[in-house]
Amino acid sequence: MSLPFKIDLKDRVAVVTGGGGVLCSTMAGALAASGAKIAVADLRLEAAEAVAEQIRKAGGTALGVACNVLEKESLAAANEKVNRELGPVDILINGAGGNHPKGTTSAEYLRPEDLARTNNDLVTFYDLDPKGVEFVFNLNFLGTLLPTQAFTREMAAKGKGVVINISSMNAFRPLTKIPAYSGAKAAVSNFTQWLAVHFSRVGVRVNGIAPGFFVTDQNRGLLTKPDGSWTPRADTILAHTPMRRFGAASDLVGTLLWLVSDEGAGFVTGVVVPVDGGFAAFSGV
Repeated sequence: MSLPFKIDLKDRVAVVTGGGGVLCSTMAGALAASGAKIAVADLRLEAAEAVAEQIRKAGGTALGVACNVLEKESLAAANEKVNRELGPVDILINGAGGNHPKGTTSAEYLRPEDLARTNNDLVTFYDLDPKGVEFVFNLNFLGTLLPTQAFTREMAAKGKGVVINISSMNAFRPLTKIPAYSGAKAAVSNFTQWLAVHFSRVGVRVNGIAPGFFVTDQNRGLLTKPDGSWTPRADTILAHTPMRRFGAASDLVGTLLWLVSDEGAGFVTGVVVPVDGGFAAFSGV
C-alpha cells in the first residue's frame, strides 16, 4: 500500500472493528504498512479473514477475528484471542457502524398531504420504527462504547494507547431522511470528547474521524444506478461538495496516521476531524 507519509508502528497491536468493510479495510492496511500487527474484527469472519489475508500477502501481520460489537462476551473473547496471538492492544479503531431502513424516512420533507396517508409506501417521521431507530443507535453508539471497554483496559494499565472513533459528517450537518444515523453519529462525536477527558490521566488519547461522502458497500445502492451513473441523491451530494467528487478510502489514511502517531499528534485528544471535500464549509449558495 502506498502511504502519504511514514510513521513507525512497529510492534504495536491494532484492532479495527468493522474491518471487513471498504473504509476500515483500507485503514487496517495502512496501519499494517506502518508496521502494526492488525486484528481485523468483523461480524463476518470470512470478510475479516479476507482482509487479513490481503495484509499477510503484502508482508504484514494480521489476524481475522469474528466479533459482535454489541455483545460483551463476543468482545471479551476477541480481546483474549488478540492478546494470545498478537499481544496487548495499543490502538483501537472503532469503525463498526451503519444505518437501517427502518430508521429512515422516504422523503426529505413532511408535506401536508402526507398526513392523509394516501400512499401506503410512504414512510414519514411518524412511521419510523422504534426498533429500527434503536438498532441504529445501538450499532453506532454502543458499538463504539462496548469495544472501547473491551480493548482498552491494557492501554489504561500501561499508561499509553490510542482510540480512533469513526463518526460522520452527519454528526455536524444532519442529512435528510436518516435521523437515526445522524443522531447516532452525533452521539459518537460527543462520546469521543467525553472519553478523551476521561482517559486523559491514564495516557490514552481519543480522537475521531468524520468522513464525508464515500461510496461503500452499504450506500452504493442509494448513490448509483444499475448502469453505474449517479442517482439524484448522489448528484445533490456532489453539488454540495466543493471538491465535486466522492471520497476514496485512501483519503482517510493521512488523517488516520497523523492521529495514531504519538510523535505527530501526541498533544491531540478530543477532536473529530472532518474529511469531507469541503462539504461542511459550503452553505449551498
